[in-house]
Amino acid sequence: MRPVFPGGVETSAVGPRLARMAMGGMGGGRGGGGGFRGVDEDAQKKLNAEAPKIPDLGKRVVALFRPYIGRIVVTGILVVLGAALGVIPPLIVQRIFDDALFPVAGGSPDLALLLRLVLVMVGLFLLSAVIGVAQTWFTSTVGNAVTGDLRVKLFEHLQAMELGFFTRTKTGVIQSRLQNDVGGVSGVLTNTVTSILGNVVTVISALVAMILIDWRLTLIAVVMMPVLIFVQRRVGQVRARIAGQTQESLSELTSITQETLSVSGILLSKAFNRQRTESARYRGENTNQVRLQVQRAMSGQGFFAVVQVMMASVPAVIYLVSGYLIAGGTGAITAGTVVAFTTVQARLLMPLMSLMRVALDLQTSRALFARIFEYLDLQPAITDQPGALSVAPGPLGQIEFRDVVFRYPDASADARPTLGGVSFVAEHGQHVAFVGPSGAGKTTILYLAPRLYEASEGSVMFGGADVRTLTQESIIDQIGIVSQETYLFHATIRENLKYAKPDATDDELVAACTAANIHHIIAGFEQGYDTVVGERGYRLSGGEKQRIAIARVLLKDPPVLLLDEATSALDTVSERVVQEALDNAARGRTTLSIAHRLSTVIGADVIHVVEAGHIVESGTHADLLAHGGLYADLAAQQMAAAQIEGVQDHPERRADRAPAGAAGADAAALLTTDLGDTGVLPVLEPIAEDPPAGERAWPHLT
Repeated sequence: MRPVFPGGVETSAVGPRLARMAMGGMGGGRGGGGGFRGVDEDAQKKLNAEAPKIPDLGKRVVALFRPYIGRIVVTGILVVLGAALGVIPPLIVQRIFDDALFPVAGGSPDLALLLRLVLVMVGLFLLSAVIGVAQTWFTSTVGNAVTGDLRVKLFEHLQAMELGFFTRTKTGVIQSRLQNDVGGVSGVLTNTVTSILGNVVTVISALVAMILIDWRLTLIAVVMMPVLIFVQRRVGQVRARIAGQTQESLSELTSITQETLSVSGILLSKAFNRQRTESARYRGENTNQVRLQVQRAMSGQGFFAVVQVMMASVPAVIYLVSGYLIAGGTGAITAGTVVAFTTVQARLLMPLMSLMRVALDLQTSRALFARIFEYLDLQPAITDQPGALSVAPGPLGQIEFRDVVFRYPDASADARPTLGGVSFVAEHGQHVAFVGPSGAGKTTILYLAPRLYEASEGSVMFGGADVRTLTQESIIDQIGIVSQETYLFHATIRENLKYAKPDATDDELVAACTAANIHHIIAGFEQGYDTVVGERGYRLSGGEKQRIAIARVLLKDPPVLLLDEATSALDTVSERVVQEALDNAARGRTTLSIAHRLSTVIGADVIHVVEAGHIVESGTHADLLAHGGLYADLAAQQMAAAQIEGVQDHPERRADRAPAGAAGADAAALLTTDLGDTGVLPVLEPIAEDPPAGERAWPHLT
């Protein structure tokens, strides 16, 4: 069963296939091929049937093109002129044969008339070419302008969607809407609309010209045309079906390439020594691709032979009938008549085939727009209410939860809520920590504070006001978030830092990085702050990436700090370095933090223990240890794990810094330390300085 979003948004792969069919094999508009040629009609109809039903879709599509109505009218005129001009040269050919080269009245060729007719024909070809260039420019500019407008509109709309939308939607599906579906919009004007209009004009003008040339030959051609069209359609269907399989195979090859040749994929295959397996998988799919390509090249060769014979037979039959008519003396048929007629008749085949697909072309275009408007019609679950206020200036930082209940929108009605009646207060400047088993609801609490999620019941207060009464933008301006998975752009360190504050000065960058314990490391790089960090920051260690993320938050200088397991992915030594940076960042700020390693939060003013969506214990580190509940159990488990790892026997262990003491021993000791009435952490042994810049290995990017 295909997963569906709330509101009916499918997470299927229909979009890429629909757009590929929409953009692949489109013919030109001047009497050329149809809008969506070269596709499997049965598959296309099935895809169209799966498209969502959007009310007033036609009006909304017209509204997209309304700002460009002038250019569209000019385009229509050019299409009609181009198609009409296409049937005039055969009529001139008739005169060239009958009046100039072989005068019906006899005599030698009329060279003066021949010159004039040839000049007129060449002039028509030039005019047609100019019209074609102008038509292409108008359709291309209008089509791509609408596509650009729609792409930006959709991107901005997706930016406004709540976080939950992205957690339940595949990234590939969203990218498909932006790239494939929106990308196909341009073809609707440049191919479908202009093609239909051009083909209609071409067919009508060609039929009129054929009747004017000789109505009897027209009847013969019209009788034979359906048979030829039927055979060509069968050939096209066979090839289109194989082309679809070829495209799917090519997509699989692309997927294998993306999976195995990305940084993560390469690391995984090398770590498990699976390079041969991945090569075999790629080789197998490549063999399938080669087979399909050969099959595609050879498919329908028998049909093509029949088509070629029939296409050659139509003029032959015309010649035969003309001979009988001339011999019978039933009408004046000249050589010019036969040549002109067969020339016009040859222009009739492809437009007729395309017009037989008009309904499918329009349905495919409609499905394309329907999928785009389906996303545009999605309503963000979290929006500013009318009259929402900005966060009031002054002392900030108090966060309060009042009986907060939270259920995910797609959860069943009888399912246990993720959070059930959570209440707590974090005063200005306090460090409030949340610990507990995985899946207890800790991250949900953290994301409710900046209103990234919306409470199902109860109230979340920020600075004394319900977050529902405040604008989302003003709330986020007051909050900095450091998550477990640090995201860095494939850019320089400077550019990554300035994402938080584009106008930051170099002095501000240095100050933020110094506070985050990362400046001296950056200074040791050959290019300093202009060092490119690589995709997702792969050129940096985990601790270095995390400290750059902390520096980025410090550059924003928010009064509230949210730490979502910011050190859980680090080794104990890197954890100490990063934790020191986090402690610096938290000074004077209200801090909500989540941690699995209790050693990182034992100095918190209040620790809340969360289990199954409820706060089951609250207090300081010492209070909770004395209480002997879940917190004490977690502390005992972590202390035992530290002893089992034997870190005390390896004081020389290091990450990007060499510790003077054993981090594991420090952590174990801290877990059992009673802070007493002072609430002050004991002083640990200092951490040694980082090695000199010359001793740090740093690969050079080319």
